[in-house]
Order: sequence, then C-alpha cells, then structure tokens
Amino acid sequence: MKKIDTNLLSIPLPDLARSDFSKDFLWGCSTSSYQIEGATDVDGRVESIWDRFSAQPGHISDGSTGKIACDHYHRWPEDLDLGRALGLNAYRFSIAWPRIFSASGGRANQKGLDFYSRLVDGMLERGLEPWATLYHWDLPQSLQDQGGWNQRETVAQFVEFAHVMSHHLGDRVKNWITHNEPWCTAMHGNLDGVHAPGIKNLKIALQVCHHVLLSHGLAIPAIKANVPDAKVGIALSLHPLQAASEQQADVDAMVRHDGLRNRWFLDPLHGRGYPQDVWQLCGSDVPVVGVGDLDVIATPTDFLGVNYYFPEVIANAPAAMPLQTQVIVMPNRERTAFGWEVAPESLATLLQRIAHDYQHAPIYLTENGSTYEDKVEGDGSINDLERRNYFIRHLAVLRDVIAQGVLVKGYFAWSLMDNFEWAEGYRRRFGMVYVDFKTQKRTVKSSGHWYASFLQEQK
Repeated sequence: MKKIDTNLLSIPLPDLARSDFSKDFLWGCSTSSYQIEGATDVDGRVESIWDRFSAQPGHISDGSTGKIACDHYHRWPEDLDLGRALGLNAYRFSIAWPRIFSASGGRANQKGLDFYSRLVDGMLERGLEPWATLYHWDLPQSLQDQGGWNQRETVAQFVEFAHVMSHHLGDRVKNWITHNEPWCTAMHGNLDGVHAPGIKNLKIALQVCHHVLLSHGLAIPAIKANVPDAKVGIALSLHPLQAASEQQADVDAMVRHDGLRNRWFLDPLHGRGYPQDVWQLCGSDVPVVGVGDLDVIATPTDFLGVNYYFPEVIANAPAAMPLQTQVIVMPNRERTAFGWEVAPESLATLLQRIAHDYQHAPIYLTENGSTYEDKVEGDGSINDLERRNYFIRHLAVLRDVIAQGVLVKGYFAWSLMDNFEWAEGYRRRFGMVYVDFKTQKRTVKSSGHWYASFLQEQK
C-alpha cells in the first residue's frame, strides 16, 4: 500500500514513525456488535433495546436501523482480512448479549456462542489479539421490559453473561472490557434519551449508572475465575474541560460538569466513592447504594480504557437545575463533520490528569477517531486526508505523553469501517474502510492506507 503525500493538505504534520513507540505497543481498531453485525434475527438472536429504539420513528436521524449494518455476521472473514492488511496486531470487538441469552435465567444460545468462537479463532489465525467488550449498549429488550439497568436484577444477569462468555472464550481471549462508555449507557440512554432505551429521568439515569458500575466490579472476579491470567478493565468516555470564561459562575459550572461527566465514574472506580459535591446537588435523585457496593465497584482493574474524541467548553446555566450546565461551541476552532472540536493537545491534558490523579495501572486508548464527509472519487478512491491528519496529530501527542512517563500501552482507532452510528444512523462515517451500505463493498480509504504504511514500517 503506497504512502500518502503529506503535503496534500495545508495542516502542518509532525514527523511520526511506529518506531517512536515500544515494540510491544498494541495497535488495533475498535468495533461494536450492533453497529456492524446486522443479522438481527438470525441464529437465535433476540431483540435488543436498539432494535426497538431504532424501529420507532424519529429516533434515528436518517430513519435507519442496525438490521443489516455492515453484515459483519456473514462477512467477518473479509473484515478480519482487512484488519490484517492494515497491519493491526489487536482487534477490539463487542459481544451482542441478545445473541447469547433470549431471557433472564435461560440457557445460553449455542449458535451465538459458536459465532463468537469462530470470530475469535479468525482473529488469532490472522495475528490479531482479541480484545472483547462485554457490553456496548445492546441490552436484550426482554431485560429492559423488566426495568433494564434501573433494576438490580440486571446486574446479576450481566454477571452470568460475563461468566458464560469468559468460560466459553477464555482459553483464547485474555483481554476483557466489561463496559464501553457507561456515561452513554446511563446518560444518553436514560437522561437525555437520545440513545436506547430513550428515557429522560435523572433519578433513573443515576441508578442505571450505579448498577452498571456495580456489574463491572462483580464481573471482574467472575471473569478471572474462568481465566486466571485475564486482564480486565473498563472503557470510559472522558473529556478534558475548559470554563467558557474566568467568571466564577462558569468555573463552578465546569467543576459541576466534571463531577458528573468524569469524576462520577473515575472516583468510585478508584475507591473514592461518588464525588460528594455532585452527590449533594443530586438531592433525592441520588441512586440507591447497597452496603458494600462501593467496595465492589472499586475492585482493582488491570487497565483503564480511555475513549477520547474532543474537549468540552462549559458555561453556567443559571435558570436550570442545580446540575445543569451549558456546553459551548467556541468559534474559530477546527471541527469534524460531527461538529466535534479537533484538539490533539487536549488528549495530553486528559491522559496526564488521569495518570496524576488516579491511574497506576496501564492505560489503553480504546477509541479515538473522527467523521468527515467522505467522497468516492471517479476512480473509486476515498481521499479522507483530514481523517489521516487527525490520526497523525493525535498519535504524535500520544507519543510525547508516553515519553513524559504516562503509561499508555496501546491504541485502538475508531473504527475499522463505517457503520451504524447510533442516533445518527449511516450519516456519519468513522471508518478507515469505506462501506457502501447498498452493496456492502469495502474500500480502504487514504487514512487506512496511511495506517497500514505506518504500522508496516520497519526500522
């Protein structure tokens, strides 16, 4: 695969080489089950909350669903071949809970287990180290009908799911992520309602968050009982923050926002309990916390997964609820097609904060990527040079942060290929591989060609 001329765009690019990183550094891409698999009614898979949510008019911007997505369920060999061609040595995937269990207390679906067994074997055959995520938002609808993550019983069901999957795959899968972005599970799904199941209730959202974190802590020993040499962690969506002004009201708003956006997850996971400044502001909406729950949530992990996309600028919202803040879109800042600010330097701010304030175990950057308006040229190529530049600039910052002593052991780009981007449907493309959703044809974009040449460099 040929290298791309870095002069094609005017953005100055830093020099970057794979040899800038350690030889044992992990290089991968991340995907998630509902976003790529399709086959939602095949081989015993049952309805998920995203099947129900996306089928209801008005929830998805382009009116689409994940019913077909990238048809990865049938095309996984081709997709793993793409991963190998890019030079990856790791592949992060998620397991669709609805493929494994049709109802609480039921038997595991053998066809679902067999699919993930084939998938893992395919990774290993291609030199891709499997990184399994147990929960990337696709809760079985049958559990949601019983109250979903708002009910403590769902915690027990998740632990059983973790037990079954680690027992089935643990002879080959050593790296496990319990949850992807519990913020999105709790807040997007149950506070602002833009994600499944579409609830808008602060009390429910906070209880959901607590149960998700509790299930994480309980799943760790369940996984390690089956896989003694397993490495287990969680992937958090975290944002470095800036106050919109030096006015005290905006600074205080930033602290509140940080409390719910970042510290509400980092603090309990690191044995500090929920941040008391935010807890007091929640009033009667605080979650029910059982005796010993906080100790369980603080069960030591082997790594922390960090998903970084953009920083946030925060201002006060004086007429709103005590917890309410405003996320301000500052003018004259570089942005992706999603409107997200491109700020590689903020990645350094975030990782340095985590290393200083919390984390002594290794950090893995488990998601990082961008969406742009990809155009297929007449010759079939996709010259997504903005995305390529995004990766180069963020990886250069990551290299420098590691050189300063922050223990980061791997990088997973989001994403291997274009997919169903949740509430945005198929309007937003994050992939290094272009997917024609009508024909399912895959085409490696310029960013993918660059990643391949970067990873295959020999020095």
